[in-house]
Amino acid sequence: MTETPGDGPARGGPALKAPAPVMTDVARLAGVSLQTVSRVVNDTPHVSGPTRAKVLAAMDQLGYRRNAVARALATRRSGIIGVITFDTLLHGPVRLLYAVDRAACRSGLGVAIAVVDRFDAGSATRAVRRLQDLAVEGVIAVVPNRSSVDVLTTALGPTPAVLLGGAGLDESTTLPAVGIDHRGGAVAATRHLLDLGHRTVHHVAGPQDWPSADRRVEGWRATLDAAGARIPPLVTGDWTAASGHAGMRELLSLDPDVTAVFVANDHMALGALSALAEAGRRVPEDVSVVGFDDEPTAVYYRPPLTTVRQPLTDAAERALHRLLDVIRPEAAGTPLPALVAAELVVRHSTAPPPSR
Repeated sequence: MTETPGDGPARGGPALKAPAPVMTDVARLAGVSLQTVSRVVNDTPHVSGPTRAKVLAAMDQLGYRRNAVARALATRRSGIIGVITFDTLLHGPVRLLYAVDRAACRSGLGVAIAVVDRFDAGSATRAVRRLQDLAVEGVIAVVPNRSSVDVLTTALGPTPAVLLGGAGLDESTTLPAVGIDHRGGAVAATRHLLDLGHRTVHHVAGPQDWPSADRRVEGWRATLDAAGARIPPLVTGDWTAASGHAGMRELLSLDPDVTAVFVANDHMALGALSALAEAGRRVPEDVSVVGFDDEPTAVYYRPPLTTVRQPLTDAAERALHRLLDVIRPEAAGTPLPALVAAELVVRHSTAPPPSR
């Protein structure tokens, strides 16, 4: 028999692809109505947990992919949130960006990212417009300092937004904000060193205009004051290991009898450890050191660093939920606290002071 065009694929030619699965296929496999599948796809309420899980499992089995364009037309929602962050390799902001992306993925949302070199009016406005052109439903802004809050608030205008990070958690901010309890973390670090028997605790602080750094200073100072301990001179760094090295050398010149140091982040603590080694001071036998962040490499410092862990994943999830409460109030739940508690992680860089 002779094949004619249209009878099937030519011998040796590519096989025809099976048609992409559609919602009716998902409904049939899950044993639910098409309306139920539509509700799950569009993330609307009134679908029980077990039913939603059954529909999602059917979607995974079939390889069904939601049509974002069709969904946006039907719901007038893009299913995309925007994230504005600044160009940095600092542990905290980078981990926050990653955590927001993972939290959005778990909620079935897409993420569009705009990175700015600096938070001035022009850069912030361009970043916001890029995200608005993508029809984002709202924005999470990872803000480092106070000046960036005012700039972003103006650039965002009526766009729903939540601030994430150290800035924005004061009464002057009009936008909702979520952050880490930096003050509480500093209290825990300072209290730990005092409880070990140190008469006082020195501090290498982070840069000015960073509320996270200021709150760590507040917690350090308040804890010393409450204990009746002497408050030593403060030195300041810029979050880098080099500044921690310089800051530790300055502390040693100001007070050669230093026995305990709380350093505002782990990178600076690494520099402080190096400066102490160069000065012939053993850690923790001569000087105890506590950092802040609990970055992944802190456990490999020599000695492994006692530090304050920031629960950045929890903070990102709270920021996302707060944003969803704003843009989808019909599904809003119980508001979560804006501050996420930090946790002291004790390793081998702290010990009682040396005997005099």
